[in-house]
Amino acid sequence: MPNQSPIFTQITSTLFHSEFARCVQLFPTTRQTKGLTEYDHFLALCFGQLTYRESLRDIVICLKSKKSLQYHLGFRGKVTRTNLAYANKNRDWRLFQAVAEILMRRADRLYVRPDDPEIPQVAFALDSSIISLSLKMFPWGYYARSKQAALKLHLLLSLQGNLPAWGAITEAHFPDMKILDRLPIQAGSFYIMDRGYLDFVRLFGIHQAKGFFVVRCKHHVQFSLMTSRPVDKEQNLRADQTVRLKSTWSKKKFPEPLRRVTIYDPEHKIFLVLLTNNFELGADVIAELYRRRWRVELFFKWIKQHLRIRSFYGRSENAVRCQIWSAIGVYLMVAILKKELAIPMTLYEMLQVVSVSALDQIPLGELFVDNAPLEKLNASQNLLLFNN
Repeated sequence: MPNQSPIFTQITSTLFHSEFARCVQLFPTTRQTKGLTEYDHFLALCFGQLTYRESLRDIVICLKSKKSLQYHLGFRGKVTRTNLAYANKNRDWRLFQAVAEILMRRADRLYVRPDDPEIPQVAFALDSSIISLSLKMFPWGYYARSKQAALKLHLLLSLQGNLPAWGAITEAHFPDMKILDRLPIQAGSFYIMDRGYLDFVRLFGIHQAKGFFVVRCKHHVQFSLMTSRPVDKEQNLRADQTVRLKSTWSKKKFPEPLRRVTIYDPEHKIFLVLLTNNFELGADVIAELYRRRWRVELFFKWIKQHLRIRSFYGRSENAVRCQIWSAIGVYLMVAILKKELAIPMTLYEMLQVVSVSALDQIPLGELFVDNAPLEKLNASQNLLLFNN
């Protein structure tokens, strides 16, 4: 048998055992699952994600078919459907959130790009997305607006690497603006948000923490104009003004001046009014920051299509949260390896290749070189394909 560890092990080794052990200490299990450690549980969920298993039974059957490999895959306990179901229901989901946050920080360091002349060095896009559930199977997640069950996933996406930098899962009816109370603010960083986050009390909290925000304004907000600066209308800019909030209540909640930048969206033929507490960047940079906010919505669309967060391995709220956080963790581990090994394939292509090669015992780099997309081959190689 080859001495090389399986592809699955090479991917999960991105997370150090010492890091996982610290997370376990933070969120200890009150009643242990007999024969199944926290790490075994995490590996089983990762295996289900990477190999696109449909259920816990599928995971167990596949692992049992490769009993001789289980030790090399990292499993030390007894992986059964009963054990996994019990762990999904009772093991604290915050353990998997803490693991994902460790991987977020590592990925952020790897994907830091050289200074981008178009945007600041540290900028994040904040948004949320509804994860729909079956009301019959998940009655605890009833969402009145859709008459279905659902959870809400909040993510802070780094605009430098297009990877999540922070996240939270809440009930579907949780107001977006309230997540700002939990948001970790870094001094000097930019936070780009849609108008659902327009709350002057919480925005002033970001301002006091020396962070910068760019948020779309609602139509009913009234201002007093202080100064106005010229703008380049060829860049679809229409106004760059210093303003103060006009109503008594809003002036009390945000007493400092604000900057109002108006841009024209020729595609949808609408005017967008942006508010920010930064007066140093050009109006075109503020507009560019808001334009890149759409990347977080594209990210939500991508993970819903390619990660297993549509069907779930358990029906309890704890099981659903465990699976969502483990899915994000798997995504980040693959992204980290893509960067460390300079793999030219897209993350989608990598996940597809891994899904059928997770148990192969070859170096990870060779796997993706051997599976390079055909369109990247040169003309002579293409001819050889038809001559054989």
